[in-house]
This record gives sequence, structure tokens and C-alpha cells, in this order.
Amino acid sequence: MKTLTLLLASTGLALSLGSAALAQENATVAFLMPDQASTRYEQHDYPGFKAEMEKLCSSCTVIYQNANADVALQQQQFNSVIAQGAKVIVLDPVDSAAAAGLVEIAQSQDVKVIAYDRPIPDKPADYYVSFDNQGIGKAIAQSLVDHLKAKGVPDGSGVLQINGSPTDAAAGLIRDGIDSALDASPYKTLAEFDTPDWAPPKAQEWAAGQITRFGDQITGIVAANDGTGGGAIAALKAAGVKAMPPVTGNDATIAALQLIISGDQYNTISKPSEIVAAAAANVAVKLLKGETPEATHKLYETPSQLFVPAVVTAENIKAEIFDKGINKPEEVCTGEYVEGCRKLGIIN
Repeated sequence: MKTLTLLLASTGLALSLGSAALAQENATVAFLMPDQASTRYEQHDYPGFKAEMEKLCSSCTVIYQNANADVALQQQQFNSVIAQGAKVIVLDPVDSAAAAGLVEIAQSQDVKVIAYDRPIPDKPADYYVSFDNQGIGKAIAQSLVDHLKAKGVPDGSGVLQINGSPTDAAAGLIRDGIDSALDASPYKTLAEFDTPDWAPPKAQEWAAGQITRFGDQITGIVAANDGTGGGAIAALKAAGVKAMPPVTGNDATIAALQLIISGDQYNTISKPSEIVAAAAANVAVKLLKGETPEATHKLYETPSQLFVPAVVTAENIKAEIFDKGINKPEEVCTGEYVEGCRKLGIIN
């Protein structure tokens, strides 16, 4: 009888483990992104996440949604994917503060949340995957400061600072990094702006007003990403500025790479989104298996993995972008940018 009981118990355990494995293999995972102001989510993040999930769990279902900078829409999408059976949600929040409530909802239903790109400070998620945002801010600003010094721009000269969205905790980290570099520099910040929803037109509108206000006192512009940097460049061109001050960026979008090639933008950050997307997929699968993913950092009480990006200027754009295969010359070296690509040795 004792042997039979043990046999039944072990059989039940095997069935239980088999069911768990089956559930993991056929699990639903959601990938919820915040906006369409940046092209990266459709062109890089989601394809990178989906491709890695197909390698790791080909039978898993991946649901992709983009909230288009709408907090209420993202909450609806979040609730919807839970209703559809999602066991892990990768969340890049529109509003980092509001996302704390979403984490609470998920965790109360045993759904795991991976904060992605933008952290959720007020409620620890199960994991956080991103590039080092504070490091990004410091890197782009320090790169600009070093450039101004090398060009002999006098101490006390002024720069503009264009930050990201005030509802995005990652933007706050980028801003902190920018501040640390500028505060330690010999240059002064003429004015500063938090760009609602990271919207380039709003950055352009603000920059236009500052160009009218400060004119040639502006010797550089630290913009938190390529969209806001592009907005600043558009404002400078619309104002007829001949001697363009150097403008920073972040994301290495094709448009920004072209602006660097043409000399209109000074730098950007190469952070191939596929890297963090693949990392998020690996964490998601480990969570589905009931494993504890290893963490390299802890940010806002959340186990985290932060990747170090590279600053890109005209001097190293060929090595960092094209030689590494991040972009192909034919994607970037088109039309008016062909000659600039030739000068930089990107094409013959």
C-alpha cells in the first residue's frame, strides 16, 4: 500500500510538472510600448523581442500593443492582455508614476511585469531591462562639453537643455546625467525644457522661442533624444541660423545619422534596441519557468540589467554604425547625404 501511495504521488508530481512545462511552452507574453513619436518600437524593439521569443519559446504567443502616448489607452491595453491570459507583461510606460498601479494589478493576479526602457520608481516591477539612461545623459552632454572646449568656445558661454517627457522616469534619469555633466562644465545653461510626450514639434516650438530670446548666445544644445534634437535643428534652420551650434541626440535613428553625416547634428547614442528587447525576452522566459533571472544592478528596488551604449559622432559613425552592421549604407546614404557618406568613408 505504501509503495502504491508513493507511486501515485510521484505520478501526480510528474503530471503536475508536465502541465507546468506545457503551460510555459504555450504561454502568452505581452509587449506594451508607449508611443509612436519614435520609430524605434515598430522598427527595432518589437521585431527584436519577437525574434528572440521565437527562438526561446516558439509555441508562446506574443501580443504587441502601442499606447500612442495615451495613459488611459495603455491601461486598457494592460487590462486587455491580462484578460487574454498574459503571464508576463513587458511594459514601457507612458507615465512612470501611473504604471505603479498597473504593476499592483498584475502582481495581484500572479502576472509578472518587466519594466522596459523606462523604470517604474513607485512600485518595484519583477525586473527592469534598459540601457543606462543616466549614463546616456552624462555621455551626450560630456561629449558636447568636450567638443566646445576643443573648439575654443569661451568659458561662461551658454547652452540650451531639452529634456524628455516629464511623465517618463527614464527621461528624468537622462536629465540627471545631463545635469551632472553640465554642472561640472565651464558653460552655463541658458534655459531648460521638459518636452511633453517627447514630441519633436513641441521641442521645435520651444527652441524657436529660445533662438529669438538668446540668438547667438546659444553655443550648443543638449537634447535628450534624436526627436527633440531634430526639432531643435529644424528651429535653427527655420530661423536662418548660419553658424549652427552643435546639437546632441540619442537613439541613432536614421534621420539623426543623416543629420550627423550632413554636419547638422553633433552626436547621438548607439543603443540597438534589439539588445534590450532580446534581454527582455530572455527574462520573460525565465520568469515563465519560475526561475529568478540574474541582475547586474538594482534600480528603484527592482532587479535590473543595464547596458552601456556608445556615443556616435562623425568621427566614429563608420566604425560604430556601419562596420558593426547596425545600419547598412544604403539605408542612410541616400539623396543629399551621398556626398557626406563619401567624405566620411562610409561609401566609395
